[in-house]
Amino acid sequence: SARLSSSPPPPSSSSSPSSPSSPAQMDSNNTQSPVRILVTGGSGLLGKAIEHVVTKQGGARDGEEWIFLSSKDANLTDLAQTRAIFEKHRPTHVIHLAAKVGGLYLHMKENLQFWRDNIRINDNVLHTAHEMNINRVVSCLSSCIFPDKTTYPIDETMIHNGPPHESNYGYSYAKRMIDVQNRGYRSQYGRKYTAVIPTNVFGPYDNFNKENGHVLSALINKTHTAKVEGSPLQVWGSGKPLRQFIYSLDIARLIIWVLREYEEVSPIILSVGEDDEISIKEAVEKIAETLEFKGEIVYDTTKSDGQIKKTASNAKLRSLLPDFEFTPFPQALKETCDWFLNNYDIARR
Repeated sequence: SARLSSSPPPPSSSSSPSSPSSPAQMDSNNTQSPVRILVTGGSGLLGKAIEHVVTKQGGARDGEEWIFLSSKDANLTDLAQTRAIFEKHRPTHVIHLAAKVGGLYLHMKENLQFWRDNIRINDNVLHTAHEMNINRVVSCLSSCIFPDKTTYPIDETMIHNGPPHESNYGYSYAKRMIDVQNRGYRSQYGRKYTAVIPTNVFGPYDNFNKENGHVLSALINKTHTAKVEGSPLQVWGSGKPLRQFIYSLDIARLIIWVLREYEEVSPIILSVGEDDEISIKEAVEKIAETLEFKGEIVYDTTKSDGQIKKTASNAKLRSLLPDFEFTPFPQALKETCDWFLNNYDIARR
């Protein structure tokens, strides 16, 4: 069984899960039954995507109970509240997605707050899981943790090889520390705590706020507004940065596979291939085409571009899961735009 929310589901992806089969009882030192999987950050972009895959696409298995938490259930920066919510649900497995997140410009203004809040959240979740003898935790990192000065493509061995980009160093270093903690829990206690590193995720239930949202979703909102108002579309930056965009439903299916099958403590990059990298300018033009925006597009080069590129290799993922099918970008973008328009009144914007 899975606990459902009342929000409308995102559209179905045409891609079918490609993960190998495994027993319903996932690996854990816990002997409790049934398997109870607690998802922190359950109301966010990835949490909603996992909920959709589990409840609408047959992703749950017999004997599994899925519990999706939001910030309304507990403030995970508070250790007492974290322990209380874990005691309430007694999970056997955890997918840890909760984080203080924001867009580029908010990060630049509040690096210290991003560091402090995320360090608290991550330590509270991981150590509470350890104290409750939960042997399996999958946490979510971000491609922004990669070194700013590096060679490309970046792979999983290069995470700590230099400072991250200065624009969001607080968030990036806090996320890197999850990898350090995972290794500590593995070496000291034998815990199977690991992490995934998605590239630029987008999809239904994202934060579409024009200033603080993720780049693609903020651009969808900006483009829609410009179309409605009959005004030019103002894009911050030059449009030159390159990004690997990946659909949230694809990431959801991959995170579930990692929880069940992936045995390493070392993180794994979840991304489309290097050849699927596109520029912000190309993304803007595709959004304009999808939303039928015919107006002028203006690039404000007085605004920062952030990292120009952070190309990641998905060779490790492909070696373990060679047949996984990613949703084509145009289809995923259309489904996301459709969701935004159909749920405009409830979308985070």
